[in-house]
Amino acid sequence: METRKLRVVKLPSEDLSYTNCAAVNVKEYPVNVIHIEINSCNRWFVFSIRKISDIQLGSIGFSLPHRKWASLSIEALVDARPFKFNPKSQYISKIRFNIDFWSKKVPLQEPFDTDKMANDIMTQYSNVAFSIDQQIPYNFMNKKLLSIVVKELECADVKDKNIEIKKQNIGILMPNSIILFDKPEDSSILLTGKSRGKVSYQSIINPDWDFQKMGIGGLDTEFSAIFRRAFASRVFPPEVIELLGCKHVKGILLFGPPGTGKTLMARQIGKMLNSREPIIVNGPQILDKYVGESEANIRKLFAPAEEEEKRLGPMSGLHIIIFDEIDAICKSRGSVAGNTGVHDTVVNQLLAKIDGVDQLNNILVIGMTNRKDMIDDALLRPGRLEVQMEIGLPSEEGRLQIIKIHTAKMVENKKLASDVDLKKLAELTRNFSGAEIEGLVRAAQSSALNRLIKATNKVKVDPDAIEKIMIGMDDFLNALENDIKPSFGASYEQVENYISHGIITWGKIITEILEDGDLFVQQVKNSESKCLISVLLDGTPGSGKTALAAKIALTSNFPFVKVVSPEDMIAFTEPAKCQYIKKIFDDAYKSELSCIIVDDIERLLEYSPVGPRYSNLVLQTLLILLKKEPPYGSKGVHKRMLVLGTTSEPSIAKDLGIISAFTSTIRIFNLSTGQHVINVLEVLDFFEAPELEAISNKIRYSKCFVGIKKLIAIADLSRQSEPLYRAIKFISKMEEEGGLQLHPETYEMTDNDYERTFNGKH
Repeated sequence: METRKLRVVKLPSEDLSYTNCAAVNVKEYPVNVIHIEINSCNRWFVFSIRKISDIQLGSIGFSLPHRKWASLSIEALVDARPFKFNPKSQYISKIRFNIDFWSKKVPLQEPFDTDKMANDIMTQYSNVAFSIDQQIPYNFMNKKLLSIVVKELECADVKDKNIEIKKQNIGILMPNSIILFDKPEDSSILLTGKSRGKVSYQSIINPDWDFQKMGIGGLDTEFSAIFRRAFASRVFPPEVIELLGCKHVKGILLFGPPGTGKTLMARQIGKMLNSREPIIVNGPQILDKYVGESEANIRKLFAPAEEEEKRLGPMSGLHIIIFDEIDAICKSRGSVAGNTGVHDTVVNQLLAKIDGVDQLNNILVIGMTNRKDMIDDALLRPGRLEVQMEIGLPSEEGRLQIIKIHTAKMVENKKLASDVDLKKLAELTRNFSGAEIEGLVRAAQSSALNRLIKATNKVKVDPDAIEKIMIGMDDFLNALENDIKPSFGASYEQVENYISHGIITWGKIITEILEDGDLFVQQVKNSESKCLISVLLDGTPGSGKTALAAKIALTSNFPFVKVVSPEDMIAFTEPAKCQYIKKIFDDAYKSELSCIIVDDIERLLEYSPVGPRYSNLVLQTLLILLKKEPPYGSKGVHKRMLVLGTTSEPSIAKDLGIISAFTSTIRIFNLSTGQHVINVLEVLDFFEAPELEAISNKIRYSKCFVGIKKLIAIADLSRQSEPLYRAIKFISKMEEEGGLQLHPETYEMTDNDYERTFNGKH
C-alpha cells in the first residue's frame, strides 16, 4: 500500500497513551493493517495503531513520550505506510525494560513484583510493536504510574531449520516472549520476583582488597567480623532487605590499645569499598568555642546522607563517617565539669542523627577510641554503635604479617640481609603493637645507616652507602634491646632490681618455693580456658618475698610482667591509686599471658598499726581485681593471668579478707641456722676463705633468726671494715641485730685468734 501524508495530533484521551499505540481513524486503513511506520527526520519509526472514530480522517495521534522519541511536532505532516513484521526474524523472544517512577517527587517504598508486572504487560501489550529506547507510560494495577523504556530486544531468527537469537531494534511482543525488568542506577524503585533482569545494585565491598597491600597486618579476623556484621546486609539489593524487614547496622566502635591499627583502618577503609570516599574526622575537630557550632558541625557531616535519602530512598548509596578519637566528643553525659553542657548537647545531636526520629538508613558511623570506658552508654546500644570490636595486640602470626609489610621495600630492593629471620623477630616481639613493630624496623634501619657515617669533626657519609647499606639481624636485635620496648610488655628493669644479688638458695625451702612457683606458672600456661591464679607470699620484713616473686615472674617468660608497687604511688589520692592499679590489670588483660606482682600489700592499703587505719577504697579495688577472671580476647583467645602478692602482715591480711582472695599462699621463712648463714656468705663472696672459716667455726651450731635482706646488709657493712676485723664485726652485728644466738659450747675468740685465722696459721 502506498505512502500517504498524515497530520500529527494529540491523542484524544489519556487512556490511549498507556497502549503504546498511535491512533488513526477507523476508515484510514483496512482491517488487516495493524502496524505502520512513520518517517521523521529521515528515520522510520514503527508503531502499532488503534483505530478509533473520534479522530479526524488524515490525522494520526501520538502520546507525548512518542512525540519526543520520534521528534514529532503537532500539526506536522509525516509520511506513513503500513508495516508488516517478519515472523522469522522480528518476533520478540526476550525484551528488557528499564522501569522507574514516572514522577520521582514522592517515590513509593513498597516493592513491585516483576512477575505480576510481566503478566500484566503481556496482557496489555500482546502483538504490539516495540522499539529500542521507546518510552511508554505504564499504569500498574490502575494506581501506580510508572515509566518503562525499552533497553534491549532479542528476536528468534529462523533460517531453514536453525534458530538463532539476535538483537534487533524493533520487534512485536508475542504471548511467549520473556519480559525482564531493570532499573536505573539512581532509581529508588524496589523490584522483587524472578523477572528482574541483571541486578544493577553493586556490592559496596571491593573483592580485590588485600590487607597486606594496604599496610594492615594481623587484623584479618577482626575485619571479617566487621564486614559480616556491618556490610553483609548491604551486599544484597534493597528490595531483598525490605522483604526481610532487616535493618542495616549503622555504627561500629573499634577500641583497643594505642598503635594497634584503628586509625590505620580509617585511612584505608575507602580502598575496600566501591562506594564514595568516607568522611574522616578527628573528634576534637568537631568542638567549637561558639555556642551551637559543635552541634552544627555534626549536622553538616550527615547533611549529604540526608539529602540523598530524601531523593533516592532505599536506593541511596552508603555514606561512611569515621570518627577518630570519638571519646573526645562522646564522653558520658554529666561527666564533664562546668554548667554549659556543651559536650552533652554534642552527644545528643549525634544520637539523634544516628538513630533519632528521622533516622537514616544510608549511613555507617565508625568510631575509633582507646578509652571505651569514657563513651556515653547510650551511644553503645543496638541501633547506634552496636558492633563493638576490640582491636587487640597482634598474635605471632599477625606480627609476622606486619613485619613483612614494613620490610617489603627492603626485600624488594635486596637491602635485607640473609641472616634476618622474620619468624624469629615475630617471636621476640611479643606484646608489640603494630606501631611499635614499625618503630622497631625504623630503629634497625637507623642502626644500619649509622654504620656508614664517619664521626669526625664533620659528619661524613660513606660515598658507597647505597651499595653497602644492608639491614641485618644484629640491627634488629640491637633495636629490641636498646631502642624499642613494648608499652604492654614486661617491666624487666624494675623486676630485675628486686633480685640484684640473685636468688640465694640458702636452704631446701628456697628450692621448694621456686619449684612451687614454677608449677603455678605451668598451670597458667597449660590452662585450656581463661585462667586466673593468684599466690600470696607472706613472711617477715626482709625475708625475700619480693625477690622470690620477681624470680618466679622472670622465669615464667610471660610477655607481660608488671609490678604494682607503693613506691610508684607516693602522694597518690585513694581514687588515683585505684585507677593506677586498675589500669595495670586492664593492660594485662590485653595480653594472652600476663603476670602481675602486687608488692607490699599493707603499704598499698596505707595500713598503720596506730589507729589502726587503712584505705578501704584501695582494699575493695584489690579484692575485686584479684577475683576477676580475665576476659576473652578479640579472636576468642583465652586470657591467662598469674598474680603474685607479697605481705609482711599475714594476720592483718587475713582480717581484711585478702588471704581468702588469693587461690594459694606460700610462707617465706627467715634463715634459722648458722649453716643457712654460711651458705649465704659463700654465695655472696664478701669474705676471704679464712674469714669464712672463722665465722663458720663460730656460728655453725648457733641459732639464727634473720631475713635474707638484713643478712646481706650486715655482710656488706662488715666487709667495709679492716680485713683483720671483718669476721668479728659480722658476728657482733648479727648479735646486736638479734639475728644470732651463739651456741653455749662456742668459745669466745680473741683478736689474736682472728689474726691467726686470717694469716692462715690457725
